[in-house]
Amino acid sequence: MTRSLSGRVAVVTGAGSGIGRAIAKRLAEDTAKIAIWDINFAGAEETAQMIRDAGGTAIAINADCSDKAAIQAAAAQTRKELGKIAILVNNAGIAPFTPFLEIEDDLFDKVIRINLRGPYLVTKEVLPDMLEAGWGRVINITSSSVQSGSFGQGHYVSSKGGLVGMTKALALEFAASGVTVNMIPPGFIDTPMLRGAPVDVDAFTKTLPMKRIGQPEDIAAAAAYLASEEASYITGQTISTNGGRYMGSH
Repeated sequence: MTRSLSGRVAVVTGAGSGIGRAIAKRLAEDTAKIAIWDINFAGAEETAQMIRDAGGTAIAINADCSDKAAIQAAAAQTRKELGKIAILVNNAGIAPFTPFLEIEDDLFDKVIRINLRGPYLVTKEVLPDMLEAGWGRVINITSSSVQSGSFGQGHYVSSKGGLVGMTKALALEFAASGVTVNMIPPGFIDTPMLRGAPVDVDAFTKTLPMKRIGQPEDIAAAAAYLASEEASYITGQTISTNGGRYMGSH
């Protein structure tokens, strides 16, 4: 079912590939105008071209989504070319695997900077647009590893756990404003990032209740719902899109 977003402007960070690309394409199908912010400009432009070829509206902006000046510049360009920002998907992130005692302090700081401080800075930049309009959607891509733990990812799980907490805090603070803040923790999703990880994908897939790997489009469908008018009474919530890997209530 297509949920019309009435041409609202959506920013999707890290949409040069994988889950971010699928979300950008799906929101464009639902009539949002898409701004893709990614440090991988070639990938971002490729995603934007896919959307334009399908009849949608999209721009690609080369931006480090953990750098305040870059974020401010990307937001200014987005407003100039597309309009005020109504939907934000904080998707950009890195997911290294490092045994805990081998994590260098600089690497820990880098993961926190990109995965937690980045969404903080981006949300802070675009939220005033939403508050002015009395309508907004912030969708944070967290991780099922926060629910279950993940071997060799103490830095990554810590960063995503922080994003879970931020989601709930902002949802509460802005609940009466018309802005909702929700999160999607992906399970085992077939992306270039996963294929490059030190994980036996086929073996792990067999341990999942559904016995199959998820697709980026599965996450995009959840994001499309949270961005829609139909989700206007949902905030601070988690849509665990994971094939049954985790069935908790949070």
